[in-house]
Amino acid sequence: MWITKKRIRLSLEILILLMAGCSAEIGGELVGVQGRVAQSEEVPPYGMVLIPQGTFNMGMNDEDFVFAMNAPINSVSLSAFWIDQTEITNNEYRQFVAYVLDSISRRLLGDQFEEFLITENALGEPIDPPLVNWEPKYSKDNPEYASLLNTLYSPAVLGLGGGLNVRKLVYEYARIDNEKVLGRKHPRDTVELIINEYGDVDPASYIVREKTAIYPDTLVWLRDFAYAYNDPLMLRYFDNPSFDDYPVVGVTWKQAAAFCHWRTKLMEDYCRKNRRPTPQEYRLPTEAEWEYAARGGLEGGKYPWGGLYTFDKTGCYRANFLPQRSRHGIDGGTTTLPVGSYQPNDFGLFDMAGNVAEWTANTYDEQSYNFVSSINPSYRYNAQSGDPKAMKRKTLKGGSWKDIAYFLQCGARTFEYQDTAKSYIGFRCVRSYIGK
Repeated sequence: MWITKKRIRLSLEILILLMAGCSAEIGGELVGVQGRVAQSEEVPPYGMVLIPQGTFNMGMNDEDFVFAMNAPINSVSLSAFWIDQTEITNNEYRQFVAYVLDSISRRLLGDQFEEFLITENALGEPIDPPLVNWEPKYSKDNPEYASLLNTLYSPAVLGLGGGLNVRKLVYEYARIDNEKVLGRKHPRDTVELIINEYGDVDPASYIVREKTAIYPDTLVWLRDFAYAYNDPLMLRYFDNPSFDDYPVVGVTWKQAAAFCHWRTKLMEDYCRKNRRPTPQEYRLPTEAEWEYAARGGLEGGKYPWGGLYTFDKTGCYRANFLPQRSRHGIDGGTTTLPVGSYQPNDFGLFDMAGNVAEWTANTYDEQSYNFVSSINPSYRYNAQSGDPKAMKRKTLKGGSWKDIAYFLQCGARTFEYQDTAKSYIGFRCVRSYIGK
């Protein structure tokens, strides 16, 4: 029988536990830090699918008839990651909106009612800024709270009832710019690192503070289409329960990034409360991750289902897109459809072609395939307000309900500006796998 290093270590750990009451020493052997929480395998996140590590040919597999020449074949290797099985739905995004509304409401109440804020830590030291206390209950109907909470609502106008002022739903967070930590700067980046009194880089230089209005832009249904009666979708697409399982639209790239940060915080807070190891952060997928997941393990497939055609042998279309000129409904949906309305690919992922195009993490550059790494390739640049306009272009993948079949190809790519919302763009999240 083979004696492995893992088996020897296990035997030593058992011996250490037996000797723990007798001696503080471990015989001078290297056995690692003891008493750590064991987690042999990562707990599968709800609604996500594990994509195994692998290598594939990234880029266009068919004739580039639009002559974009922006996706040449490139062999790349990826680490394993989790990805949402479907696009983020209206109801899932609504949980984010409810959290932001709740947190803003509690901070407003905290101005007069101290129980809604945590101002000191366990040692009695002040916390600045104070933390939100999620324990106390409150109601807008309570006269004591009404005057403060009513500031979040618009007054009634012309006989119409007042509603939530969605412009006030702003999510604020801070993130660390790892490129600045490394001392690397994009050639067009004008932000300078701050040097402190000791001659070192001030850690505050690494922190980027974001402030994003997070409510979806429901007016996209009118703005995107001139001379069209899309008012019912504008009025009810996001808030009506009948659309709960439809993909959220009208969300910018920056709003999608804010959602990922909130989702990470939601999980980290739960793990800390239950003394569990925190997983990797939720984020938007890189172009390579998205395309690898879309291919479903099929090498060289044109579409996620692997075939050359957009319909099956019975003549039924395989995705929600524009199959024929101006005939949107013949594939089953005039606009968006509930997520998972068509068959999944071989990884078990739905809507990797059609329904809505999806934001990726990467900045769009026509030549990026020629200079990114062959291991976990990613070209990122978080453009701020004063940066070049070209750096604000973010890559879209997958095609949408309004697109022709060309954009449904796994290798096809296009872009939109990071602060732009459309009625045909949504997103899904990924999370790096802890392991090989």
